[in-house]
Amino acid sequence: MLPGMDLLEGAVDNHVHACPHLNARSVTVFEAARQAAAAGMRAIGLMDNFCNSGGYAALAMRELADLGIEVFGGLIMEPQAGGIALEAVEAALGYGYGLGSGARFISLPTHHTRHIARIEGRSRTYVEACFAVLERGELQDPLPAILDRIAAHDVVFNTGHVSGPEAVRLVEHARRRGVTRILVPSTHYREDEVQALVAAGAFAEFSFFFVSHATEVGLTHVDAERHTVPRVGLAEVAGLIRAAGPERSIVNSDAGVFVLPPPVEALREFLLLLVSAGFTAAELRRMSGTNPAGLFKVGDER
Repeated sequence: MLPGMDLLEGAVDNHVHACPHLNARSVTVFEAARQAAAAGMRAIGLMDNFCNSGGYAALAMRELADLGIEVFGGLIMEPQAGGIALEAVEAALGYGYGLGSGARFISLPTHHTRHIARIEGRSRTYVEACFAVLERGELQDPLPAILDRIAAHDVVFNTGHVSGPEAVRLVEHARRRGVTRILVPSTHYREDEVQALVAAGAFAEFSFFFVSHATEVGLTHVDAERHTVPRVGLAEVAGLIRAAGPERSIVNSDAGVFVLPPPVEALREFLLLLVSAGFTAAELRRMSGTNPAGLFKVGDER
């Protein structure tokens, strides 16, 4: 047995890229589910920039039910997936094969935001067309109605790749509208921003992708252009996790792209890196298992 395999038992990797993509994938949805089941994991969550991944998840659950692993999906509101639109959200929330189907998360864009577009060095025209949170007043339409639907269906609101101050503002608005399940990708934030997010009621997400060599490779994420994002050192990530606290942190692979190991192996490597940074096995099991299982209503948590 490889070191760290025991840490995968009961894990929930809520950030797996195994759906069809413009980039080559290391695994298909079925392969990702089989590998996770073989490692003793409880669930995987599918992320897709091009469509509601709940359809792939529902198909996997039908075809691989004997594996005993949950596969769930949701909607990232990229333009290619329908954009930030109430109609797209409503369809995602009910899409599937009946009982147990439907999106477990609704996410703001992960690439079509002004914050990430600037990091990627996009053109001024592209940046201006991207999503940004208004600095004051109410959130722009249709966000209030979307948050109301998320609250009514009790699914996860993912803030997407916005700036730290934008994320804090989104969390505050979401909480006021009754959203109780909130996840914020936080690997590139400052410690004080992470502390503000968890104080406002969110979970902070930290992913292997951003500490890996994949950050040095120009990748095609949503169109023909290839871009890189800054790599974050292990010590910095460890500091951010401690700022949030293991009780409000979620760690995952964000793997599936061809330049990284398959998601199960990527998560194992990430957990071992965090062991070397001083986190205990109990803390890692909480961040990779208990916390995401509760947030995404996996198994007995539903």
